[in-house]
Amino acid sequence: MKSFLKPLVFIGVPLLFVATALYTFDKETAKRNIKRAAEQYSYMLQLIGDTDKLPRSVDDSGNVNTVEPYDWTSGFFPGSLWYLYEYTKDEKWLNAAKTFTEILEGQQFNNTTHDLGFMIYCSFGNGYKLTGNEQYKQILINAAKTLASRFNPKIGCIKSWDGHDGVWQYPVIIDNMMNLELLFWATKETGDSSFYNIAVTHANTTMKNHFRQDYSTWHVLSYDTTTGKVEKRNTHQGYSDESCWARGQAWGLYGFTMCYRETGESRYLKQAESMAEYISKHLPEDMIPFWDYDAADYPKDASAAAIMASAFYELAKLSRKVKYKTYADKIMNALSQPEYLASPGTNAGFILKHSTGNKPANSEIDVPIIYADYYFIEANLRKLQFESK
Repeated sequence: MKSFLKPLVFIGVPLLFVATALYTFDKETAKRNIKRAAEQYSYMLQLIGDTDKLPRSVDDSGNVNTVEPYDWTSGFFPGSLWYLYEYTKDEKWLNAAKTFTEILEGQQFNNTTHDLGFMIYCSFGNGYKLTGNEQYKQILINAAKTLASRFNPKIGCIKSWDGHDGVWQYPVIIDNMMNLELLFWATKETGDSSFYNIAVTHANTTMKNHFRQDYSTWHVLSYDTTTGKVEKRNTHQGYSDESCWARGQAWGLYGFTMCYRETGESRYLKQAESMAEYISKHLPEDMIPFWDYDAADYPKDASAAAIMASAFYELAKLSRKVKYKTYADKIMNALSQPEYLASPGTNAGFILKHSTGNKPANSEIDVPIIYADYYFIEANLRKLQFESK
């Protein structure tokens, strides 16, 4: 792809690379991508058969690796099925979405995880939006209450991981920004402002402590439970503590963009735009980041790219700045090429190739991962919505 790129300088915008017409990402390409997603997930449904587990990635033999409902990634497959139903209105996807969503019902009371937003909002949340099912609504409210129970007012954050007392007193990861959407939703649905207040407090504390001067993010902050102050800053899944883990930066961009949408508070827009500035300066020429911005070598992370693309479409819509749509289009251009987009009937039914889960732990290296698919589908839908307006 490199030979088709040429530099372009925007006024007041960092140097970026712009594709020629050959790589223009348009509505028709987005539609083809969603069609490919449907083909792949039809294949995956055949592969996994009748199961009460959820696809996450592939094993060493290239077969679908499924996980229990309590896994943090469990909501992405049913969420993707809801997206396919939203676009196609095909009862096949409605039935599949219901089946795999309802496997997660018991997780509404799982108070051992901060990831109920991923698990419950991506599944039951998308389902409720499309069906108005009152049972789904109650499950979402219960999940929001469970998530809120992990909030510590002295620290001002929702606790992320349990069971790491020898390493961190009170760990909070940048990923947690993504789970706040469930709390914002709960306030709108119930009128109970406590959910909103927790979400805003968590976002404000994260904004204060979780970023370097250049608006890159640490992965993990640990707070002292006695003083409420930061005791450690680490980049647990990145190259080093002072490096910028690519997916973490994407989570933050998406999370603060969402916070601006939900609150209208300009400080969240400024934070998202500042994070976007960092990304625009550090993306490689082909627009797909390596797993860490300070480790410019194998492997790439298509999941970080998909999350960023979806966030950039929303940021373009909210800020009314076309440059963010341009960023998103260029990322989606790259993900739509055969290098990243799987051919029908391959890749164990997953849509995207070349994602990275946890490089330091040697886990899920250069493989398909379910959350990459989820945000890729979402980004295509957002592209179509953006162009329709």
